[in-house]
Amino acid sequence: MDHHRCIRFGTLRVFYPDELENSTGIDFHGNGKIRDYCPIVDSGNKECRTDLDKIKAGFIWLFNQIIVNKINNLNKDQIEIFIIHIMIWFSYMLNIKNVMEFEDINEFYDKYIKNDDEYNKSITNVSDYNSYKEIIDKKKDLLNINFDDISNFYAAFKLLCSMHTDFSANNPNCTEYIEKSNEFVSKYTSLNDDSNNIDGSSYRQVLCTLSNDYDNFKKKCNDVNCMDIPSLPTIKATQVSVNNPEETSLHNSGVTSSSSSIPNTLILVLSIFGVIAFFLGISYKYSLFGFRKRSQRQHLRAKLKNK
Repeated sequence: MDHHRCIRFGTLRVFYPDELENSTGIDFHGNGKIRDYCPIVDSGNKECRTDLDKIKAGFIWLFNQIIVNKINNLNKDQIEIFIIHIMIWFSYMLNIKNVMEFEDINEFYDKYIKNDDEYNKSITNVSDYNSYKEIIDKKKDLLNINFDDISNFYAAFKLLCSMHTDFSANNPNCTEYIEKSNEFVSKYTSLNDDSNNIDGSSYRQVLCTLSNDYDNFKKKCNDVNCMDIPSLPTIKATQVSVNNPEETSLHNSGVTSSSSSIPNTLILVLSIFGVIAFFLGISYKYSLFGFRKRSQRQHLRAKLKNK
């Protein structure tokens, strides 16, 4: 993360605010060439009329501004990090604008990117990728992450971007940097404590990206003698998995015997009820049979008396 990329997100927010109650009144189409990414309307011109139109155009605009236009100066790791940043913004905007067309980024990818000629164009001077589509494919594991989960990162990402943007090596404001760092650490801690933070998950991948971005900011502060920037908490241990019985046994040794006895007790109780039901059924059957027999005998006696 650096201030040049963060400025792009800031520019987009001016023309398309990320807060529902904040409306600047500025024409969305005034943002450079963003109209080029809008659909063609009845007049034959390109125009973004709906929130979905604007979010799609914003996604493509960010992708071009941050990655495509700088592709020759970016390495593989930087490209993948910037993809994560863009996906955080994209997911958050779909969430707050209540756009219900997609359940996850994968649906957007299938409909608007996978077969788009623009994204299948060849890339020169970048050995790791043959097309822009391949750049996104490298992070395809993020495409199925739930919008609610990834959009939770947006507040921390936005704050961190402002920290990088406001940083000045020539005129450092250490007090401000420390205050914002403490705020970020608080947000990060909440994300770190989330139950979705599992080793190997997409959630963990996004969290680690923000962690590295923050460490870069802290290093910049240390380089200008702002030495009191707080450190982030260690990423919490992997959640206990049922796929690891030894680990499960280790963590649950105090309750293993009582827990394992529950199924046995349940089976015993069900067996008892089954036997009871069986005999009750037999009893009912025979009592019904006897009742019918008595009725037949009484009917026969009545007929004999009448003869």
